[in-house]
Amino acid sequence: MGAKVIPRSRTARSQAAARSKPAQRPRAVPRAARAYVGCVLLAAVALGLPALRPGAATPWRTVLLLAALYVVCELPARCRLIGRAFRGAPGSAPVPPGAGSFFPVLLAAGLLLPPSAAALAAVPGALLSRVERPPFALRRTWRAAQLALAVWAAAVVGQALQRPGALGRGPDTPDFPYVLLPAGGAALAFCLVLTALDGGIRATAEQLPPRTAWRGLLGRSVAPHAVHGLAGLMMAVLWRSSYGPLAALFVLLPMYISCWSFAQYHRERAAHQATIRALVQAVDIKDRYTRGHSERVGHASVLIARELGMDEPRLEVVRFAGILHDVGKLGVPTRVLRKDGPLTPEERRVIELHPEYGHEMVRGIGFLGEARTAILHHHERMDGSGYPYGLKGRQIPEYARVVAVADAFDAMTSTRSYSRARPVGTALAELERCAGTQFDPRMVDALARALHRHGWQTEVTADEPSVPTPRTGQAGPDRTGAGRARTPGAGTERPGVERPGTERPSTSESGTERPGTSESGTSESGTSESGTSESGAVNATAEASAAASPRDPS
Repeated sequence: MGAKVIPRSRTARSQAAARSKPAQRPRAVPRAARAYVGCVLLAAVALGLPALRPGAATPWRTVLLLAALYVVCELPARCRLIGRAFRGAPGSAPVPPGAGSFFPVLLAAGLLLPPSAAALAAVPGALLSRVERPPFALRRTWRAAQLALAVWAAAVVGQALQRPGALGRGPDTPDFPYVLLPAGGAALAFCLVLTALDGGIRATAEQLPPRTAWRGLLGRSVAPHAVHGLAGLMMAVLWRSSYGPLAALFVLLPMYISCWSFAQYHRERAAHQATIRALVQAVDIKDRYTRGHSERVGHASVLIARELGMDEPRLEVVRFAGILHDVGKLGVPTRVLRKDGPLTPEERRVIELHPEYGHEMVRGIGFLGEARTAILHHHERMDGSGYPYGLKGRQIPEYARVVAVADAFDAMTSTRSYSRARPVGTALAELERCAGTQFDPRMVDALARALHRHGWQTEVTADEPSVPTPRTGQAGPDRTGAGRARTPGAGTERPGVERPGTERPSTSESGTERPGTSESGTSESGTSESGTSESGAVNATAEASAAASPRDPS
């Protein structure tokens, strides 16, 4: 008997094709970036040369000790055994660059050495530091030149602000508080130079607009460099004290502990992200016609929350809430999620349990915090007619009200394999019409402001090809470029066009709607989902059957 040939799935075929492809070569570094690195390198060499001239009073003992100390501090990142404690398990997200960089040593060099000598102290450790991606030589050269310029600037500012008797150089002048000003100035100069150079390499290597390349760099860098500056000051004071350079090494112990804690925090954060990704992928696999929906709801939720003035920790929680709002669909039978045509009353009751299923699934995940209440209540309505508990107005948690608006908006503006997106302006008009009855008006207004400022980008969220362009009634992209308006086909119902006798805004309870699969009471695509079958084929007879459906309140 011949062996039975089992056809491979599309996923298996794509994976095999990916394995058969040759390894993709790293992207070439743009000429502008190479020229930029060359200019920075030339500047670093020019600033370091005075320390190498004959007759220069360079304190080589201090230079060599600080350079060796910086090399020792950078080596653990290159050692697999030691570095694994900082980077985590294979496959986990790496710790951000600079987490193990011991800038206090460099800042101490800036306070203890002349500018040219201080620049030299940074070079050996930078050349031996760990590099994640090729081209390795170019990246190490860039790092050495960048740090040399930053340390040189710190030394120049530190010496300009330093009193003659500070750092133990005068018998009668105490170090504190006089050295706080030069130490702060040196740390600020170090931070400014690194930020300026980082923005430049981003603009040239990634070809970003200058405003985008430098956006946010300084704000994220000031606080860490201020802490490094204080540690560098302690090292410099102890170095010049009667205890000698050996005493300065004790400053590095708490810095090592803080770096280890920082790495552990990022490992835990990476584990959180991996958990969320796994849950979202599971939902996408089970309900393939809403692929990408969860990520976009998370993004829209953050836009709304930022307009409301929420701080960064709360923004992170609301993003988790938006991404995981439909995780309860994992508890709904697949045959119900993918059923063609109207749902039975029993199937509707099952699918309306998905918020409770989702809450049960995530209730033990502590880092989600208030996101769990949003998962449970994102289908509640302001007038109390939602589910699962019929909460009303301010009884609904704030995060749930945010996610409800984001959920409905993406449902109406997403292009699926079985329906086309509605324009952003049309979707906002529908949300505003339902504000106060279904949605919180504050959240709707916040979304409108955020979209006016940032815009919105939608894309097809299913693997199947999109439906053909309707012959009539098609509108071009609106001014926000969000998509095209679809022609209501047979068995579909546009939100905002209510059947006679219906009371609920945004959706009708007719047999053409897939209740429970609709997002926040508005159907997933901005049109009712059960008239347009979940498999993507338009049900031409659904409109006729809707009139006789027991779910039609009219």
